[in-house]
Amino acid sequence: MLTSLYKRDLNLWCEDTVSKLKARNFENLDIENLIEEIASLANRDRRELRSRLVVLLEHLLKRKYVDNYYNFRGWELTIREQLNQIEALFEQSPSLKSFFSEILIDQYLFALSQVKIGYPQVNFPQDLGLSPDVSAFFQVIELDLAAFQLKSDYYSQS
Repeated sequence: MLTSLYKRDLNLWCEDTVSKLKARNFENLDIENLIEEIASLANRDRRELRSRLVVLLEHLLKRKYVDNYYNFRGWELTIREQLNQIEALFEQSPSLKSFFSEILIDQYLFALSQVKIGYPQVNFPQDLGLSPDVSAFFQVIELDLAAFQLKSDYYSQS
């Protein structure tokens, strides 16, 4: 019966499971599906980190190498948003920082392949040129954003 509730209505199953956990009613828990759901939580955060990192890298590449002044502000806003969301993930799950270091190069290569499709005339660097260390990575991105802002201020005054 518990498994059928899980298959019929995930939300109701979650509410039922929480109630049983609060009541310490461990013997009536749907352990198999509970294990599956907890495992999926870690996978969800890893997928989100991958996704946000690719978006950040795509927009960083476009902002640095695509000469299109009218898109600069939007790319910068997207970079900032992705940085903020990644930092929030790290606050919630600091262990994701080591995962970040593991996936950075692969995610860069994927982001690079995507921007090359949209901008085949641009010569993007094959090498990331950024440290896989989370703190160093974030510092360089923040410095890039500050430099972008200076350039934007210059263009807007011209």
